Amino acid sequence: MNFCPNCGTTLIPTKKENKISIVCPKCNYETQKGTKEVSKIKHDKEKIIVIGKEEQKIRTLPKTSAVCPKCGHPEAFYWLVQTRGADESSTQFLRCTRCASTWREMS
Repeated sequence: MNFCPNCGTTLIPTKKENKISIVCPKCNYETQKGTKEVSKIKHDKEKIIVIGKEEQKIRTLPKTSAVCPKCGHPEAFYWLVQTRGADESSTQFLRCTRCASTWREMS
């Protein structure tokens, strides 16, 4: 991002006669300098770790009656994770006690 040396306003790229100039919308300052600079912002999706690999091996989570969508077994482990904003309800994750298939229920 470039700023006008005269008034401090953010300079805006403008195309004039097949040339790209950077122009100040306030005082009309114009320059060719810096027009070839390109900035890229990389946004990585934040990964939410539901339950760690070591914790998956532990079989001490509470159990509930829930039918597994994969194998039809009627019992599953469950835990809650705050995956959204603090003012929204938690997400309940379930893992089948037989086949270890994991699914979630939004509450």
